Amino acid sequence: MGRRFSSEKAVWMGVLNSPLGDIWAACSPDGVVAINLWGERDRFEAQIKKLTGRAAEFMPENVTAVLDQLHAFFQKELTTFDLPIDWSVMTPFQETAMRAVCEVEYGRFVTYKEIAEQIGTPKAVRAVGRANATNPMPIVVPCHRILGVDGKLHGYSAPGGLETKAWLLQHEGSWLLRK
Repeated sequence: MGRRFSSEKAVWMGVLNSPLGDIWAACSPDGVVAINLWGERDRFEAQIKKLTGRAAEFMPENVTAVLDQLHAFFQKELTTFDLPIDWSVMTPFQETAMRAVCEVEYGRFVTYKEIAEQIGTPKAVRAVGRANATNPMPIVVPCHRILGVDGKLHGYSAPGGLETKAWLLQHEGSWLLRK
């Protein structure tokens, strides 16, 4: 089963300048739909269209909560996002995996294997990795906190790739910590 987003819902977007560059955010009335670290409006609009089946309206006043919490995260004033998430932009498996990822606390990390075990599919390590790789809302759903079973960084779908993932982990002070 695929995504379940109702194309009748409105989608709004806005942008935040961060230490990683411009970050685009989008919300529906049900919560966060996407976070994009690529900084390119056209690329983000294409992502929103693919996720939701509709174009997002540039209405930053409707995504203020997301932008404010992202800003606070980068200022080290926020360690836990309390934003509603519109899970309907994900497949059911991805939603299950990403809900487990949300449970990994700030400054901590676990492995893809541990997430697979936590969600009751211990042999689905690669599927958990794929769910992380296609996470539409990085940082808010902290896929950067998930490492390979060898304890090393494996992939990050954002500009800078592993360097960005490492930067986020270092920003949280997690290198020497374990769950």
